[in-house]
Amino acid sequence: MVNKKKGTLFGKLVKRVEKDTEFLADLFRNREDRFKEEYKDYVKRKKVERRVSEKHKVKHYPTVGEIKKRPKPVEKIGGKEEKPVEAWLKTGVPGFDDLLEKGIPKGSAILVAGGAGSGKTIFCLQTLNYATRNGEKCLYISFEESERNLKRHMQDFSWNPDSLDKRGLLKIIRADAFNLARSIEALLAKAKGELEIELNEVLGFIPKNFKPDRIVLDSLSALAAAFTKGEETYRIYIEQLFRYFEKIGVTSFLISETEQLPTRFSETGVEEFLADGVIVLYNIRRGHIRENAIEILKLRGAKHQKRIVAMQITDKGIVVYPEQEIFGELEEK
Repeated sequence: MVNKKKGTLFGKLVKRVEKDTEFLADLFRNREDRFKEEYKDYVKRKKVERRVSEKHKVKHYPTVGEIKKRPKPVEKIGGKEEKPVEAWLKTGVPGFDDLLEKGIPKGSAILVAGGAGSGKTIFCLQTLNYATRNGEKCLYISFEESERNLKRHMQDFSWNPDSLDKRGLLKIIRADAFNLARSIEALLAKAKGELEIELNEVLGFIPKNFKPDRIVLDSLSALAAAFTKGEETYRIYIEQLFRYFEKIGVTSFLISETEQLPTRFSETGVEEFLADGVIVLYNIRRGHIRENAIEILKLRGAKHQKRIVAMQITDKGIVVYPEQEIFGELEEK
């Protein structure tokens, strides 16, 4: 009897060990499979991250407190006197012009800053499309997207770039930032750092017999990246560029890529000092959705509302809601 009981107990013990062993083996197999899947996802994610430039990676989304603490751009540059405004311009973006008491002073240089997907290109194309309806001549200079893609963007919103081109009201030009940078660096080296730039003499950006009323430059970030001789060379060029736009009396919109919560609104910081105005566009995540917002951070010589308000990109273009403060309902963290 004793041996039989021992045999029975031993058999049960063996079965229990086998069952536990099988359970542990399944557990480790499942964990191994899950680890392999997680590792594959990790590798894919890293490959994608390597293809995305650091400035376009969203590392953090802004809170109300952080927005309030954000540094403001300089309103005035020492020695630069404000001239009386002779004329005012509208952007034609529904709701945005309501943020302005009279409009944008004609001849201003406006920095349009924001992170990826915030609507900077659409805002500028929409502004030019509106201007052409009033008979203004407009020029879009792109260092990144092709003329074809930009025209397709306009067509998506039922704007007709080909018709405007035929009527001599809109020109879209794709320029090579690296060729421009090499030319400028060579001229600066020859002139020993002292250079007065005539933009029309450098790669012929402005078509002959075409005097634009408004110019969009897309983007300063791409242009800055093309300069290899150091930041100082780019600074000299960009100062001359702003002077040139002022000299010919054109109203310019200069696009600048930033982080989602910018601590500065341009590549080097000098552009926002030189600019007469800074418009900031946001693409912010709240919970599981994203919301677009816009603000006029500064605008010399013009009264404007100093609020971050909601905006939406519709099938007709951008619409701004001046009475809806986008951050009013967010909690500070």
